[in-house]
Amino acid sequence: MQMIRRSNERGYADHGWLKSFHSFSFAGYQDPQFMGWGNLRVVNEDRIAPGTGFGTHGHQDMEIISYVLSGNLAHQDSMGNVKGIPPGDVQRMSAGTGVRHSEFNHDPDGETHFLQIWILPSQRGIAPGYEQKTFAPAEKAGVLRLVASPDAAQGSVTVHADARMYAGCFDVGQRAQMVLDPARKAYVQVLRGSVHANGNALACGDALLMQGESGLVLDQAKDSEVLVFDLQF
Repeated sequence: MQMIRRSNERGYADHGWLKSFHSFSFAGYQDPQFMGWGNLRVVNEDRIAPGTGFGTHGHQDMEIISYVLSGNLAHQDSMGNVKGIPPGDVQRMSAGTGVRHSEFNHDPDGETHFLQIWILPSQRGIAPGYEQKTFAPAEKAGVLRLVASPDAAQGSVTVHADARMYAGCFDVGQRAQMVLDPARKAYVQVLRGSVHANGNALACGDALLMQGESGLVLDQAKDSEVLVFDLQF
C-alpha cells in the first residue's frame, strides 16, 4: 500500500513568530486519520522568525529529532546542554523520565527552518539523553545516508526506538534504491525540490506513506532533499 500526502493537505498553524506545517495531529490540528505512521508520531516543518523561539517547556517518553534546513537552532536543556544546531547536524533528545528545554533563533535577520520529529520510544521511563552529529553534504549526495538508528550503525545518532531515519540529496540523473521489509512501515518526506518515489511524483512538502512494500526507488529528482523512515508496524 502506498498513499501520497500532499504538502497542502497537512495541518498548518501561524503563530506569528512560528509558522508550522503538521504532517500528523499536533496541538490544535487534529485529524483521526493522521495520528502518526507506525511509531512515527510527529513530523512538523517549522519556521521560526528572527529573534524568537520556543520558551522552556517539558517532554516525557519521546525520542525527538531536530533536522535543520537553514539558519541555526539554539538549544538549551535541563541536562546542561547548550548547543547550536546548524544545517547538516542531526540532534536527538531522549525525553525519558522528563526533560525541559528551549529552542531559539538568535539571528536578528533570518528565519530558522527545521523539522521537528517525534518517535515513540521502545521503552518508557529511560534516563533523558542528548546526542548531536554532523553529516556533511557529500555523505548524503546521491545516497540515502543512515542518520538515526537504534544501534548507532554507520555512525548514526542513537534513537531508543525501533526506527531508522535516512537522509539524502538527489539531483538530475541520481537514483537510490532501498530494500524494505513488507512487515514494517516506511515514510518518505520531501524537504526540498522534487523526486519520484516508487513512481509517485512528489514535490517539496509531500510525503509517501508505505506499508507492505518490499522496496523503495527514488529517481527523477531535481534539487531534492528527502528523509526516509523505516518504522515499526
